[in-house]
Amino acid sequence: MTNHSSDRALAPLLRSPSSSTLGPLSSRSSISDAFPNPKLRRKTLALRSVAFVSAILAALGAGSITVFSLYGHLFQSRLHYTQFQINGIASAMSISMYLPVPVVGYMCDRVGPGPLSFVSALLLGGGYGLAAGLYQKGVEHFSAGGKGYTTFPPMVFAFVAIGVGTSCLYLSAITTCAKNFGKGRYRGLMLVAPIASFGLSGMVLSQVGSRILYERQPDGRKGDVDVFHFFLFLSILLAVVGLLGTFTLRIVDEQDLIDGAVEELERSGLLEGSEIFRRRSERNYGTVGPAAEDDEHAGILDPERDDETDDVYARLKKAWLLNAETRRFLSDPTMWYFAIGFWLIIGPGEAFINNLGTVIGTLYSPDTKSSATSAATHVSIMATVSTVARLVAASLSDFLSPSPQSQYIQIGAPSPIPLLRQKLSVSRVALFIAAALILSIGTLVLATGALQAHGGQFWIVSGSIGAGYGAVFSLTPIIVTMIWGVENFGTNFGILALTPAIGSVMWGLIYSAVYQAGANNSPSLTDGIEDDDVFCYGKQCYSSTFWAMTVTIWLGILMILWAWKGRNGWSKRGIVI
Repeated sequence: MTNHSSDRALAPLLRSPSSSTLGPLSSRSSISDAFPNPKLRRKTLALRSVAFVSAILAALGAGSITVFSLYGHLFQSRLHYTQFQINGIASAMSISMYLPVPVVGYMCDRVGPGPLSFVSALLLGGGYGLAAGLYQKGVEHFSAGGKGYTTFPPMVFAFVAIGVGTSCLYLSAITTCAKNFGKGRYRGLMLVAPIASFGLSGMVLSQVGSRILYERQPDGRKGDVDVFHFFLFLSILLAVVGLLGTFTLRIVDEQDLIDGAVEELERSGLLEGSEIFRRRSERNYGTVGPAAEDDEHAGILDPERDDETDDVYARLKKAWLLNAETRRFLSDPTMWYFAIGFWLIIGPGEAFINNLGTVIGTLYSPDTKSSATSAATHVSIMATVSTVARLVAASLSDFLSPSPQSQYIQIGAPSPIPLLRQKLSVSRVALFIAAALILSIGTLVLATGALQAHGGQFWIVSGSIGAGYGAVFSLTPIIVTMIWGVENFGTNFGILALTPAIGSVMWGLIYSAVYQAGANNSPSLTDGIEDDDVFCYGKQCYSSTFWAMTVTIWLGILMILWAWKGRNGWSKRGIVI
């Protein structure tokens, strides 16, 4: 039996129509847009619209993790945590958000986003509820003059639950949009809508905390965020959002997506080696060839065929396709260059977000603390600028960058392939590099120490880092879908999303070490402040860290350039990006 005859026998099997999918919630929701019944077309549009709105709400809720700087410094002053402990909580939250992402993405591709949204409701509601109780208990203990007590270990557990819940909710939202709107001309913008909402969430929630759920000082002025009530608010809000997504986040026409991807792989000649379907073909029909093909077509199209057999077959086909695309993704060298570059670029941004409050604190000595700019202000600036940057980057990607007609994996072609063209063409990789350079401007300005005692200009740092970080994070999933397709998006993007966790932990530890070393030489030690509550003031607390961050961002840019223009890079392979 030749490979060509094997492929011919396999092809009709892989193209067979079925409405079943592997996921329980999306398994019966495949309604074709091309179906002649207008009522069914309207139903399809309604399902997609509801799923889109639900995805936006889910992303808005998932962004609660970005406001850690709003209350992180209060863990230091109210619960007597050290800077290492605060970064330990932030790192645990980041690790638990990013580390499970490959598994979460894998499950999202295979069982659908709805079940993961339900898991997020349990984890986020429970995590913030536990954190609220622990914070209140710690504050009451120290307010009563107690010592030798810490809520640190269970607080880490609470934020681990928050991180995993955020991962489930966020990936459910963006996977829903990536797959439901993968065919449109503005698929980049539709994909980035929940990503932008994730960034906007930081601004909205920081304003809720600073303007509504705040502590009132003895003189009647607004104080810091009321952490206890803020955590309770997030617990209830995210539990409701997660439960809503359980019933509304679904992939419409998923089986059509799978069938189209299989046909694309068939045309590319990559169907060889599918033992599952070859054994099925030989077992059911015994022979291969034209007669066997006729029998296969008859068997597949037979209206009396058993529904259970159809369902099992559809599950096998979907699993085979997703596993094959995962292997191809992992075996692509350019993916690894891209992942390393993404890690080097995004890690500094993650660490800055988690430590923004303490970085601002280093700009002022204790006697000028009253004139300090607030962390809430710059959390809002970062969130707002990041949201705008995400939308602008996605819009530029849709309007200026070349796009292939197909939504499936790009195999690469030495000859021209059909494109959606525009008068001015700018590669998405060029946009990505520009965003990374903007991010490095913020770290460079901070590294020079130019803002020491000039916190009023800190918006330069928070604005540039927010813009660069937001644009990089919006362009990354777009690039993933353009090169490697949307059908296995959750798994592919989940693998890449491991890198921010590594970067966040690494830079969090480096920043903490530099901060503590600077604190040992800080004037505060001679000003009567007890050693247990040492704060660091001056550029020695952060300068060397941000110099190193700037250099690594530039190295990350070189890695991205190599994946694009290097040997056997995307450009050389004819990949449209």
